Amino acid sequence: MGDSLEERLGSMELESTMKDEFCTDIGPPFKENAATAEDWQKALNKVVPAVVVLRITSCRAFDTDSAGASSATGFVVDKRRGIILTNRHVVKPGPVVAEAMFLNREEVTVYPMYRDPVHDFGFFRYKPDAIQFLDYEEIPLAPEVACVGLEIRVVGNDSGEKVSILAGTLARLDRDAPHYRKDGYNDFNTFYLQAASGTKGGSSGSPVIDWQGRAVALNAGGKLSSSASAFFLPLERVVRALKFLQKGGDLYTRKWEPISIPRGTLQATFLHKGFDEIRRLGLQSETEQMVRHASAEGETGMLVVESVVPGGPAHNHLEPGDVLVRVNGEVITQFLKLETLLDDSVEQKIELQLERGGTPLSVRLLVQDLHSITPAHFLEVSGAVIHPLSYQQARNFRFQCGLVYVSEPGYMLFRAGVPRHAIIKKFAGEEITKLEDLISVLSKLSRGARVPLEYITYMYRHRRKSVLVTMDRHEWYAPPQIYTRDESSGLWTAKAAFQPVSMLPSSGVNGEATDKEHRHQDNHQELTDVATSMETSCEDASAELRSQDETVNSEKKTATENAVLRDHQEATASASIAERVMEPTLVMFEVHVPQSCLLDGVHSQHFSGTGVIIYHSSSLGLVVVDRNTVAISASDVMLSFAAYPIEIPGEVVFLHPVFNYALVAYDPLALGTVGASAVRAAELLPEPALRRGDSVYLVGLSRSLQATSRKSIVTNPSAALSIGFADCPRYRATNMELIELDTDFGRSFSGVLTDEHGRVQAIWGSFSTQLKFGCNSSDDHQLVRGIPVYAISQVLDKIISGANGPPLLINGVKRPMPLLRILEVELYPTLLSKARSFGLSDDWIQALVKKDPVRRQVLRVKGSLAGSKAENLLEEGDMVLAVNKEPVTCFRDIENVCQALDIGDNGGNLNMTIFRQGCEIDVLVGTDMRDGNGTTRMINWCGCVVQEPHSAVRALGFLPEEGHGVYVARWCNGSPVNRYGLYSFQWIVEVNGKPTPDLDAFVNITKELEHGEFVRVRTVHLNGKPRVFTLKQDLHYWPTWELKFDPDTAIWRRRMIKTLDCCDL
Repeated sequence: MGDSLEERLGSMELESTMKDEFCTDIGPPFKENAATAEDWQKALNKVVPAVVVLRITSCRAFDTDSAGASSATGFVVDKRRGIILTNRHVVKPGPVVAEAMFLNREEVTVYPMYRDPVHDFGFFRYKPDAIQFLDYEEIPLAPEVACVGLEIRVVGNDSGEKVSILAGTLARLDRDAPHYRKDGYNDFNTFYLQAASGTKGGSSGSPVIDWQGRAVALNAGGKLSSSASAFFLPLERVVRALKFLQKGGDLYTRKWEPISIPRGTLQATFLHKGFDEIRRLGLQSETEQMVRHASAEGETGMLVVESVVPGGPAHNHLEPGDVLVRVNGEVITQFLKLETLLDDSVEQKIELQLERGGTPLSVRLLVQDLHSITPAHFLEVSGAVIHPLSYQQARNFRFQCGLVYVSEPGYMLFRAGVPRHAIIKKFAGEEITKLEDLISVLSKLSRGARVPLEYITYMYRHRRKSVLVTMDRHEWYAPPQIYTRDESSGLWTAKAAFQPVSMLPSSGVNGEATDKEHRHQDNHQELTDVATSMETSCEDASAELRSQDETVNSEKKTATENAVLRDHQEATASASIAERVMEPTLVMFEVHVPQSCLLDGVHSQHFSGTGVIIYHSSSLGLVVVDRNTVAISASDVMLSFAAYPIEIPGEVVFLHPVFNYALVAYDPLALGTVGASAVRAAELLPEPALRRGDSVYLVGLSRSLQATSRKSIVTNPSAALSIGFADCPRYRATNMELIELDTDFGRSFSGVLTDEHGRVQAIWGSFSTQLKFGCNSSDDHQLVRGIPVYAISQVLDKIISGANGPPLLINGVKRPMPLLRILEVELYPTLLSKARSFGLSDDWIQALVKKDPVRRQVLRVKGSLAGSKAENLLEEGDMVLAVNKEPVTCFRDIENVCQALDIGDNGGNLNMTIFRQGCEIDVLVGTDMRDGNGTTRMINWCGCVVQEPHSAVRALGFLPEEGHGVYVARWCNGSPVNRYGLYSFQWIVEVNGKPTPDLDAFVNITKELEHGEFVRVRTVHLNGKPRVFTLKQDLHYWPTWELKFDPDTAIWRRRMIKTLDCCDL
């Protein structure tokens, strides 16, 4: 396997039992070890061509495995039928796409043929005719040859690249099955072989051969310690399974007839323990004597029950510590005999004779079909993978098989706090015992609905945890689908889990509920028109009674709400003036970002913080918050109000492209009459600006939505913000002067700064940054500073008065949103004393001091955004002395002259006087118009998320000349781009030789590509380095789709561009 999976399967527990450390098994003398170097060379010449590199992509998380890409080894065991043997953890229990590369670099697609439910082996199949240039033979399986002292060779691949041959000697034939992980795949009920061959990443599935070229075992895993031990799976059950598969036909076919391989289980785990330990468990001496006499010579122990899965055939019949004596009258001391008997007795009863603490007992148990408790389907909803609990995980967690198991929480469940490996017990008030129950409940829920969910985990199995699940309001993901394994093709086929008719928006800030109710009333009116003649006075009386009941209920509800509000006001009577004034205006944010659209380099999926209401009317509410809480527009926002106990959704309506704030809208009608009257908008006080030494009140919310305040002193009202570039380019506030205080509540506390009358002078906001440690390590960090409200007040006035910009639907009403004129240049201040050293004249120094005697600074250019109108006009290090012949000394001066351009007729240009390399020059610099929408469109192709380059990328100062409209923002585990290495921080500039200058051109090119087609991609990295590589398109598991914000409905819409079953749309 590749490094990722091999490390997982090789991470063995370091503790060893006495049996692990000491082994006295000595095999009989044999002649095989007399093999010469020439004999080994002949064997290897025959074996090596049949060993293949397997490159595996797990397309979805399923059962014990996560989605991802890795590599492993396999070898041909049936050339005519095209069958390759490898490990079960390579074949995977879930959806997988794989290729096999032979010694001469010929590559073929392979399909899963069989994976054993318990033991670590499985088979791929391939088309033999596809190998045209290599002469190779299948490797025969000879499990009977394995014995202690046998000299072996492990022929595998070093991390999936080169053939490696490791020598060793079999040291043990009766090692316990290795335990890899407590919540992952583990083999059991079998012996393993052990040798000190030191296998490593990529060698899983390698053949363990003798000098005659026969496979005597299958390499499975290793111990990550100095002992360099490797563990090999015996081949007896592999040979049996292969014989069954070979009965399916003599030749390869694309779709083969699935063969059922009988596998039986009691859902009990046995361990082989020595007679010395079994005696301590109470084994009678007479029984030991009988077993030794009836067993093969050299038998050293018996099988003992280690664990029993609840709800299985052995539950309440077998107990840990039970010693197995006979099965159907035959003495059984070896795993192989027991498993053979179980596999031959599926759906039949068998009799087990045991000893429990020295007391004999006999039980009859029904042998269960092992395949019936191995899931072969799953539900995919909002990125989550949910399926029946498998036998593997039921054994790990001690739960009953078939429970509803969360293999991957995705977005909807992650947002609610449901972890991986959770067992869903109740959803929307209904008990969930099987997957069909969950699907039935989901089919009844509408978009945006919020329902409770109860779950348990294996760590806290005795307590149910209850969370609130919110159905996706936007089309972040495809509608719920059921994937089912098709045994004849090796693929998983998808179909709709239910009709999506019910998945209509239920409520929200944009009036979906009103439209739905209106449609419902229209349909209801048609029905009542038909039945008018059936109306009676009795019905009129009933309607009158219902109306009276509704009136009474409404009055009761209002009375309850008023009581709640009155109690809250009484409880806050002792608060400070600032707290009482500001509490009705404060809002707590909970923001979640779907994994499917982590745009603009956003560094987390969950944010929280405090905002303040700056506008509140009967039809519109607006809240301002920092952009470290609302980072991108593709988010789900929930608002909790301090003045009234209610939580409602909000919608991002404005993201300032430069300054660190965002505006979020809410629907006042969702608050109810009492709630809408309890909250109010804060009074903004943009002027006069705060000065050093001023007293302010820092007011915010605690986690319990309690208003908290403290009086502080302004120590610096104009601290220049300086945040460095993050490893992954993301939003970074620039050109801002911030307010610093002498004391605050720490870097995680946000809120507002007010005067003694509760008027807001600044937003106390959070800024995202990164702390660097050395060259290769960094840590996400945040700081809090005051943001003056003058810029917020200006944008608010434009929204309320009706800006001259693109319209956006807010609460069912289209409102024009403002466009901002920006000089896309990052500036920083330099003291005039430093500027003098650079040669700035005394006249300009005096002019700048006269303009601003407090700051005494000059602005310098740090860099221009790539693609901006200023890019080729201003250079790094330029000193900005004046704009339109007026001296400028701070960021606000630049902002004011940019806004003034909207009034005059000057083409949006600034006449800037700059000082460059000792010379004073005048430059005409253009400005750019930007909206507050953020990124509103993305394409998912082959599992990579592409978008237009956002401002944080452009701020690095580079865009490829070949085209820069298709920037790779993210990639998905288990996708083709994961398999072939198309990662973030690069532009796709060509596909199959065709330029892709923008997203439209990219869509037009990629929608012509077919499933399974190899695509030649040319990229340019952020560092400017070009690269050309190929990847194989997979439309079966990774269709091409688009997510775009629709301003007419204020909904993110998902559009399918190309799938396997449909043409381009």
